[in-house]
Amino acid sequence: MTEPPGTGRPAPPEAAGRRGRKPAPISTAAGPAHRAWLEPVRRHVFSSGLTLDDLVHRSGYSKTRISELLRGNGYYPTWEITFSMIRALGLPVRPMRRLWTAAAREARKERWWIEQCIGQVACEAEPPPLAHQAFIEAMRAPYTAYARAFLLAEDRVRWAVGETFDLLWLSWDTVASSENVRRGAWLLLRSRVLARATHRDGRPDLRAAVFSTEEVSDSVPGHLVLMTDLVDLFDAIARLPQDQMDVVVLGHLCGLDLAETIPYVTGLSPAITHAVDHHARAALEALLHRAGSRE
Repeated sequence: MTEPPGTGRPAPPEAAGRRGRKPAPISTAAGPAHRAWLEPVRRHVFSSGLTLDDLVHRSGYSKTRISELLRGNGYYPTWEITFSMIRALGLPVRPMRRLWTAAAREARKERWWIEQCIGQVACEAEPPPLAHQAFIEAMRAPYTAYARAFLLAEDRVRWAVGETFDLLWLSWDTVASSENVRRGAWLLLRSRVLARATHRDGRPDLRAAVFSTEEVSDSVPGHLVLMTDLVDLFDAIARLPQDQMDVVVLGHLCGLDLAETIPYVTGLSPAITHAVDHHARAALEALLHRAGSRE
């Protein structure tokens, strides 16, 4: 195993006071998992004030290679150059390696290629911040329940939730200093879940979740009226504004408490949560009434 070029090199002293130039847009060829880690890396590059020359100096790679990596152009990048970039930016290795691996699989890289790439880089993975560990312990169950309502398959659920926690760790210093950590984290989870959810007419498709409800599980074959009503209800839930949809899904599909748990998980105040729930109920009644009047 070898140390990647530029590992441990000091930052140019003048870099801290500058803001880097925004890189060109991410290539449309980059998949969702690739974009998931590339977007925060690009934000770190811009906010760090480092120039392309600085990154060349720190990483040991050419401007062309770095530009391709930051745009998601060409072949999926090896772990060696990716590691060199995150080291240059001072980002944690463990979450980035998992994110890189998931995106490599998305790019249809063979397992041997992934393992070979990782094996060529010598590094010691750092432990997560204690606050991040505590956050995961508090949020894993409700995040998983929410993801399951949209994604159904357990491997997709684990992927979306794990990706969220890794992305939070990748930018934990910034996240932890924000005014509302739980709100920012919830919006990130929602974005990762909905990015992988099936969509219909531009909205997430919740209809398949009907079959995991107790009403359908406990019903005898032939209860099509009940199932049809639930399908209409779940379809209406997916048409709500996102905050309203979240509160309804967490409260009525996941069984979370409206008074305390949902505000804690979503980062909304209890008063706002109750108001959102009130508006959601009214909106659902209107949507279902319109759907019934068309039949």
